[in-house]
Amino acid sequence: MRILDLALKDLSQVLRDKMSLLFLLVMPMVFTLVMGLAFSGAAQPANPRLPLGWVNADGESHLSQRLYADLEASGSVRWVEMDPADAETAVRRGQVAGALVIPAGFGQAAFSAAPLQLTLIADQSSTTGQSLFQIVRAAVVRTLSAVEITRLDLAALAAQNALIDEEAQAQEREAALKAALAGWMQTDQQGAWVRVECAVAQTEQAAPLGGNPFNQSSPGMLVQFAITGMIGAAGILVQERKTRTLQRLITTAMKPWQIIAGHWLAMVALVLGQTLLLILFGQLLLGVNYFREPLGVLLVATAFSLWIASMGLFIGMLAQGEEQVILFCLIAMFLFTSLGGAWFPLEVTSKAFYTIGHLTPGAWAMDGLQNILVRGLGLASVWQPAGILLAYALGFFVLAVWRFRAREA
Repeated sequence: MRILDLALKDLSQVLRDKMSLLFLLVMPMVFTLVMGLAFSGAAQPANPRLPLGWVNADGESHLSQRLYADLEASGSVRWVEMDPADAETAVRRGQVAGALVIPAGFGQAAFSAAPLQLTLIADQSSTTGQSLFQIVRAAVVRTLSAVEITRLDLAALAAQNALIDEEAQAQEREAALKAALAGWMQTDQQGAWVRVECAVAQTEQAAPLGGNPFNQSSPGMLVQFAITGMIGAAGILVQERKTRTLQRLITTAMKPWQIIAGHWLAMVALVLGQTLLLILFGQLLLGVNYFREPLGVLLVATAFSLWIASMGLFIGMLAQGEEQVILFCLIAMFLFTSLGGAWFPLEVTSKAFYTIGHLTPGAWAMDGLQNILVRGLGLASVWQPAGILLAYALGFFVLAVWRFRAREA
């Protein structure tokens, strides 16, 4: 009962301070919204098609439009229409993978003895440029093969004197070209051509961050501000030593372990309450689906709260004054959030950074929550992160007890 009384005293002392409420609830919510908006672009699935500039000086000729439709139907490129003057600059700056230039009169000259050449502006030394060249080359070969078939058809009809005038020739050329192009498409659709699409089975790529940018910012800011929120709770221990309240408590019937337990219990309740409120905020207002696996989220939240409380207890025992409490809490916050993936997903970093990050408890807290939110895993996926957080909690608690005994010795 004495432990509970001491815990309630600490809680009431912290919650009376309006600045504590600011750090515990208001700022985490604001930063969650800001960081979520910053990640909104990253949560959208990337377009896998190569951006190809379309520079068409041939107008609406059937041949150039057929080439346009053929490349678009391939699913390998997406068109970016641009002016001729901007093509080289756009490729050089990486705004497009390449640019295909269709010269004026291309459709008409294709049937003559001197057809006009197309120009592909791309970096031939890059893998992207080489891939783009092969994609465009295949489409051009199909188109010009249809042109050659049309020319042979016209030549055969001309030899039979079947074409009376230029108008009949134009009509026959248009009909033959359409038939040849349609034949290519029909053959392609029937699978007469052998294509190597991929050497391994293709799987549908999940949207980054589970399609919701707040799947990163909500647990990230939860971790960050839980550490910052320990400033008030850890400062109580410093105040008790300065006012000699702690020394007087030791002379009472309360045993040292009860004093430590009372302060620690208050910190656990404070962090767990803050965590659950921020989880509700994310679930109800931001669409972060914590309730998909409520038991797993509760397990991670509890283990996380025990770790933060143990670290806050150690900081309170270690610090000499309120200034040091703030300093130590801020150092812990920057260290465990920046390395732990609270500001950005560790998956986008290098292997070395990812490995170093997982030496911190913040990374395991993020893993436990994002296994549920982003990766769609179940309860079994949080046992390891929760276990590691409990190990960190035990380690910081032991350090806090050791520091307490060293001070009172």
